[in-house]
Amino acid sequence: MNPWLAFLIDSIAFGAIFIYGSTGEIITEKVGHLNLGIPGIMCMGGTGGCLFLNIFFGKLPPALLVIGGTLAAFLMAALMGAIYSFLTVTLRANQNVTGLAMTTFGSGLNMTLMMHFDPSKYLYTPVKYFRAPFADRTDSLQLVGVLFFLAIVVAIVSTIVLYKTKLGLNLRAVGENPATADAVGINVTRYKYRATCIGAGIAGLGGFYYVIDYMGSNEAYKSIEAFGWLSIALVIFALWKPALSIIGSILFGFLFNCSNILASIPWLSFLKSSMAAKPLLKMLPYVVTIIVLIITSIRGKKENQPPAFLGMSYFREDR
Repeated sequence: MNPWLAFLIDSIAFGAIFIYGSTGEIITEKVGHLNLGIPGIMCMGGTGGCLFLNIFFGKLPPALLVIGGTLAAFLMAALMGAIYSFLTVTLRANQNVTGLAMTTFGSGLNMTLMMHFDPSKYLYTPVKYFRAPFADRTDSLQLVGVLFFLAIVVAIVSTIVLYKTKLGLNLRAVGENPATADAVGINVTRYKYRATCIGAGIAGLGGFYYVIDYMGSNEAYKSIEAFGWLSIALVIFALWKPALSIIGSILFGFLFNCSNILASIPWLSFLKSSMAAKPLLKMLPYVVTIIVLIITSIRGKKENQPPAFLGMSYFREDR
């Protein structure tokens, strides 16, 4: 396969991690909650899926292993979302502090549990099940598997639900003005809980995809947290629109991987010998996000702004 084509496919596949993370965070932010616990939630999503495979490998057929592992990752991450919801919705704890605590807790528990799993049960053989229908390929195309296509479907369905259904309209109303939504009969607490848990579950699939599919490595769980932070940054780039996150994720995957391809260009060969060049190049997604944030702030269009009640707790007695 042509190296440039392989690089493009690899970047697109890598972007699926961000599609999951950013789509989950967008759904959460649409109800007014800034969940900085996404990195830890993605870690626990990876842990949940691998735990299921570690227990049931050899006991279930391949199709059920794929379905069960994916559901386990979703449910483990959704459980983290439920904890976050209880603290920020019911107890009205500070969302930023709670999110950071969830990230610390999730990444730490992920490290503790994953090192005790048997890789031969959850990784070496199961990885080919998740990479269908291109599991037999030896090039970058093998990364375009079940969870990659699921990421695209999740982003598209999320967009349809948010912008084309009454459910999505109510959900967005809660994020824009919960007092008004409450006044017209919308159960604000229920919407916040459901959106946050579902968003967390979707984000958790990104961590599972990275470990079991994209990397297929026993050491992959150690670096999930970094992609969680990048997923949060992508929400701003995507202007809080799941469909746009597909394009943004591919671009982020390209920018994140470009340090490797740029080093292969003759007149940029110095990048191979520069220890500082690669980390600096991996800052490109964040730089692009800052530029987008500046542009959207200057233009000031309502549809490109975050939910008006983002990051604030709702006190019903104050309405």
